[in-house]
Amino acid sequence: MASAEDLPRSELPDMTHGHDSDTIESWFDRTMHMDQYGTRLPFGSLGAKGLTHRFVELSGADRGRELNVLDASGGYASACLGAGSPVVGSALSRAVAEAGYVTDEIHSWERSQLLELLFSGDGLWAEQFPADEYHVAGRNSGSEGMELALRLALESRFDRRRLQPAEGREDRDIVLAFEGAWHGWTGGLLPLLNKRHYRIGLPSVAPEPYGLTVRHIPFGHVDAAREFFARHGDRVLAVVIEPVQGDAGIIVPPAGYLREVARLCTDSGALLVADEVLTFAKTGQFFGMADENGPIPTDVSVVGKSLGMGVLSTSMVIARRNLTVRATGAISTSDLRPLTCAVIRAGLEHIQAEGMLEKSRDLGEHLAKRLDEELVTVFPELYTESRGSGVMHGVELTQRAADRLGEFRETMIRSGVFVEFMGGAGRRSAGLRYVFPTMRVAPPIISTLADADAIVERLSAGSRHFLEVSA
Repeated sequence: MASAEDLPRSELPDMTHGHDSDTIESWFDRTMHMDQYGTRLPFGSLGAKGLTHRFVELSGADRGRELNVLDASGGYASACLGAGSPVVGSALSRAVAEAGYVTDEIHSWERSQLLELLFSGDGLWAEQFPADEYHVAGRNSGSEGMELALRLALESRFDRRRLQPAEGREDRDIVLAFEGAWHGWTGGLLPLLNKRHYRIGLPSVAPEPYGLTVRHIPFGHVDAAREFFARHGDRVLAVVIEPVQGDAGIIVPPAGYLREVARLCTDSGALLVADEVLTFAKTGQFFGMADENGPIPTDVSVVGKSLGMGVLSTSMVIARRNLTVRATGAISTSDLRPLTCAVIRAGLEHIQAEGMLEKSRDLGEHLAKRLDEELVTVFPELYTESRGSGVMHGVELTQRAADRLGEFRETMIRSGVFVEFMGGAGRRSAGLRYVFPTMRVAPPIISTLADADAIVERLSAGSRHFLEVSA
């Protein structure tokens, strides 16, 4: 793959499809596509190859100017193989021609091959999820996967025959979540978010005995977790946790924290639900729920984003076999359809054959060092801290940078790098410091050391330019 320096135009495919990039008025989605951001970025995409995207300015004095931009975000962290992967393209083509579209009501050979690759005796994920202990389901997105995970937890305390709380489970009325968490914005997940901005004015979940009572504690604070379980452990139905908090600002918990939370759940009889939608294949291994002692056991794990290899929106819910829902209560149109399974299998086989996860560990260490030395140290006016795991890194902004986030991001794009910004955890309890918005640097795992160097160099150039124009 080419280095992340500007690819010559000859190496980028012609993605204009007969449209002149200067004809800005032809970008009909500027007015027709619902704006969910308040203000969209003033750039259009003409296509991409690998990590390099062709953007065009849509307004201002440079209207019509093209930019070669390195992708340090992976499309909301979903395109782990970058753009134009021949492996994915071949799998899609074959599956469309051969695999059919049977639903999960009928057994599928494509589905069988994928699940055997993952969960059979020597499967890729068999150590973490032995086939005799777990079963799986598929969904359209990470949010839908988390909705099913929450449903599984709630159904575990419910007597479906008598339609009332199961005997001995009546007092399990708390789902424990964490300050700064992000699990999706669908209706059932809103209570898991402690950010008032996302909840106010929207319907709340019905009160007990059949609804949801959510409590929040600070993430990564082991004493807070122990204290909560000491007081309320007999009432905790489930704990919902991200191995690395994403929207809170790429918050990595201290060593031993995740295993201690798992122990508290086991000892109290609570279920542990891991939201690995963002962390899947980004921490140097497939799952973030692991440490130097091996996999950390969970009752439900949800993976997504990178699972679709950048071309499909999909997720997988992996749950203990005793966790189920009432008959027909969780049927989904998108439950591991043959085409989806074919793409996932081809991508995972490629990742494994090329040793991409192992390589991403070295890449991540290199990236972390350069982000700290060349951004945080050199630009203290803009950055306070760099942190991360594997290829998933966050560089926290100062208030000065956070107050001008839109301008800051546009400057980075014009400097040739595309990054996303997490909201930050804001104010936290237990005396933990305020966390400002954080720049997420999480390039696809096909990235090389040269790519990482080029990304940091462009971030550095963008930071310098931002300071010059905002002085």
